[in-house]
Amino acid sequence: MRHLIGLALALFFVLPLRAEEEVREFGLSAAPEIVASGLLDYILPRFALKTGRRARLVESGADARIGRADGAGPAVMARGGVRYALTLDSGNPAARHFADWLASGIGQTAIRAFTPDDGPPFESVAQEVEVAVVSFPGDPALGERVAETHCARCHRISAGGTGIGIGSTMSFPALKALPDWADRIAAFFARNPHPAILRIEGISPPFDPARPPPIVPIILTVEEMEAVQAYVAGLDAADLGGAIVNR
Repeated sequence: MRHLIGLALALFFVLPLRAEEEVREFGLSAAPEIVASGLLDYILPRFALKTGRRARLVESGADARIGRADGAGPAVMARGGVRYALTLDSGNPAARHFADWLASGIGQTAIRAFTPDDGPPFESVAQEVEVAVVSFPGDPALGERVAETHCARCHRISAGGTGIGIGSTMSFPALKALPDWADRIAAFFARNPHPAILRIEGISPPFDPARPPPIVPIILTVEEMEAVQAYVAGLDAADLGGAIVNR
C-alpha cells in the first residue's frame, strides 16, 4: 500500500513538469498592421524551423502579444517611426522561446530581411537588446586543428568548406545558428552519438566493452575539448533564414 501511495505521489509531481516541458505551441496576437504587412508569415516559419516550436495566431487569450511599445516594454522592432514591443501574458515556455528568439541576432536579422509589399520596411532595435557574448576558455587555433583531425570526419567545420561532413550531421556554422548552440557545444561529448565514439580524458566514462566504438575512437584531452569549444564560439553563424519561394 505504501508503495502505491509513493508511486501516486511521484506521478502527481512529475507529470505536470513533463507536460510543461512538452509545450511546443503558443497563442500569438499582433497589431492589425503587423498582421496585414505579412511579417508574421515570413518570420514564424523561420522561428519554427530553428526551435521546433510554433505560434498559433489568435485574437484573444494569447500567450504573447506584439503591439505598439508605448511603455509596454522594450521594443523588438520598428516601422515608419512606430515601435513595437512583445508582451508575454502567460508562462507558456514556447512563448518565452519566441521572445528570446525575436530579441536575438537571428530574430532581428529575420525582421530586417522581410520586404513588405506596401509601406516602409521593418527595422530591428538591436540597441535595446542585451546580447550575451558567449565564450569558452581555450585556444581557437588548436581547436581548429583538432576539429580538422577528428570532427571533420562527420561535420563540415567551417563556412569555407573544410571537412566533407556527412548528410545527417550539422555543420559547425549551422550549429551556431541555433538558439541553444552554447549549451550544445558545452556538453557535445555527452550528446548522442558522441559517447559511442568519443571520450574526454578524466571526464567521460570508459567505453562499454559490450558495445565497442563502431569506428576508430576519438580520445581528447580537456585542453583539446576546450579548444574545440573556443573555436566554435568564434565562428560566424550560418544564415538559415533565406526567403521561401513559392513556385
